Amino acid sequence: MATTKEYRDFILEQLSLLDSITYKSMMGEYLLYYQGVLFGGIYDDRFLVKKTNANTKYSMEDAIPYEGAKAMYLVGDVEDPETLKEIVLDTCRGL
Repeated sequence: MATTKEYRDFILEQLSLLDSITYKSMMGEYLLYYQGVLFGGIYDDRFLVKKTNANTKYSMEDAIPYEGAKAMYLVGDVEDPETLKEIVLDTCRGL
């Protein structure tokens, strides 16, 4: 199942506290970048971020974005823009 444009737009709106968020479409999914750094993506209407030591404190679940890929962290609560901002910043610090 590919990600819907509506879910993509919702996640981008939730991340609007961060300047310089961009995305690239990739086979029906979306890679997410902050200031040019690939930090995560939207896969099957799920917001995932790369696993780093800096973002383990959020106790997110492991999730596989697509078959054959490395595990990432599933951001379960996407309703709080402030928390999402901190998750993205910590993820990028850890990369």
